[in-house]
Amino acid sequence: MSYKMIALDLDDTLLRDDLSISNRTKDALMHAQEMGIKVVLASGRPTFGMMPIAKELRLADYGSYIISFNGGKVINCKSQEAIFSSGLSVTDVQKLYTISQREEVNILTYVGDEIITANEDAYTTIESNITGLPVKAVNDFPASIENQVVKVLMVGEPNKLAETEKKLQAELDEEFSVMRSKPYFLEFTEKGVTKATSINELIKRYGIKREEVIAIGDSYNDQEMIVFAGLGVAMDNAPDDIKAVADVVTDSNMNDGVAKIVEEYILNQKVETTSNT
Repeated sequence: MSYKMIALDLDDTLLRDDLSISNRTKDALMHAQEMGIKVVLASGRPTFGMMPIAKELRLADYGSYIISFNGGKVINCKSQEAIFSSGLSVTDVQKLYTISQREEVNILTYVGDEIITANEDAYTTIESNITGLPVKAVNDFPASIENQVVKVLMVGEPNKLAETEKKLQAELDEEFSVMRSKPYFLEFTEKGVTKATSINELIKRYGIKREEVIAIGDSYNDQEMIVFAGLGVAMDNAPDDIKAVADVVTDSNMNDGVAKIVEEYILNQKVETTSNT
């Protein structure tokens, strides 16, 4: 199979634990782009928090893409065009806030270049460190949201949040996409919007078949794109149930798992094709 697109989760997949990209992985992705492969960064992060990585990989130079907010927005890095954008209404946010109070978990969202939260805590600090966005704690969370937002997070202790996830997936199935991106992050986007649906929007636009897509991830918000792609790849550091739905399990984010897939299924395949012609 000749692959034309590779979609990559960021945290715990493309990025090492110190949030850097290894030289081997960077070189592999640069060579792939030079061959015409479209690289898509697909993350739960807000767009702002993905831009430094897009710049490091020179996505704008090669016309590659960002899928941010777990599929809520798709950006062409070269033109800065928003190819797709979804959102939650003010009423949606108010409802989720009420539920967060009932479930006794904290809540946050993004307004402009700030993380807005009802209570600044250890988990909002983690999100701030990941995204590079400052945290603004507000006394009246619902009143602080005046316009549509792309996604909302409920955050809290992992065991508590796992229970909340099961409960809210059943309760809110008809209204929102509900998924965990990390053990302590439970994310809400517009119903039907996931990384996989946004990848599908991209490939329809550019005439790429799903069989020609590689998707690599490590967590539950990656599950749908791993299943959707022609080659779905789970990291070795992924939970066992994510590995179970993948076509291939690669090495961990600390051992160049992404680079090994790019080398085997894109770079080495190109060499073999060239040598056979």
